[in-house]
Amino acid sequence: MDEHAGGETPSVLIAPSILSADFMELGRAVSAISAGGADWIHVDVMDGHFVPNLTIGPMFVKGLKALMDTPLDVHLMIDNPQTQVDWYIDAGADLVTVHVETLEDAHPLLAHIRERGCRCGISLNPETPFASIKPYIGEVDLVLVMSVHPGFGGQSFIEDSLDKIAAIARLSAEAGIRPIIEVDGGIGVGNAARVIAAGADMLVAGSAVFGQADPVSAMEAIREAGTRGREAR
Repeated sequence: MDEHAGGETPSVLIAPSILSADFMELGRAVSAISAGGADWIHVDVMDGHFVPNLTIGPMFVKGLKALMDTPLDVHLMIDNPQTQVDWYIDAGADLVTVHVETLEDAHPLLAHIRERGCRCGISLNPETPFASIKPYIGEVDLVLVMSVHPGFGGQSFIEDSLDKIAAIARLSAEAGIRPIIEVDGGIGVGNAARVIAAGADMLVAGSAVFGQADPVSAMEAIREAGTRGREAR
């Protein structure tokens, strides 16, 4: 994500989400998708409070890090990121994204993540106005737009997310910066072009990748569809 500061991302980035993978075969599945060209591996950390699901912890992230060189995109969907963020940085996260809804003032935590040598992101839920991230847009490497209500995989894409993606892209351009705009939820071949055309750079895909017979081919089909959307900007 070195392109975030004022440059253009050279291609459509894909971050397969392990939330939809078979956890009994996770090592094999993630290693295959990594070798097959995934740009990042998206890791959803849920605490059962901020979202109605409970997933993984830092030891799991540490185990993933030992498997591959593909960067880990760790998404903290938890109520108290300020008390846990160091666990995930120490475990090997390459980027940590926190939710704007969980923090009265995200500035100190974003600065701390950067001070630890880790890239940082800010995320917002479907019902959260895009203006909520405006104070932080110049401090992050990535903005993550949730295009489903977080908690479970396999949900349908919320169409209003396209307007939010476009608004964040305009906000960034007006500020003269270019954080990566990542979109997570209901992403697949059928909507990748529209999502990228709206202004996104990175697509998080779960069931559309890991739920397919050939996850690597599925991932590349999403990237190809997204590339058509990039050409349409």
